[in-house]
Amino acid sequence: MPLLRFDVIEGRDPNALKKLLDVAHQAMVDAFEVPQRDRYQIVHQHAVNEMIIEDTGLGLERSRDMVVISIVSKVRTPEKKQQLYALLAERLESECGLSPQDLMVSITENGEADWSFGMGEAQFMTGKL
Repeated sequence: MPLLRFDVIEGRDPNALKKLLDVAHQAMVDAFEVPQRDRYQIVHQHAVNEMIIEDTGLGLERSRDMVVISIVSKVRTPEKKQQLYALLAERLESECGLSPQDLMVSITENGEADWSFGMGEAQFMTGKL
């Protein structure tokens, strides 16, 4: 059910981008315990001058490999969120070669009435989910 939006600089190899999405999804399955087919991912590719992501005073060195993941999800515990951040950083580095300095994640929470997966229904409200 979480909806993930990936903002990246254009020009990535399609296979590398697919791997990034696959690894991020598995981290979501493991951290948030969502079903394997509960996968909603959208990629936005930008010209290099359309993403300005600095370091908020943390001394991070960003590269053109920067990935911003924006997640919309029902409420999760702080522990689950921290687990997700850690899994994303670890796995995207080990499996995709993405530096943890090039990863930014933001989660926006909403409720059951805020989701319709189709058919003009709020399936969490109708009991179908």
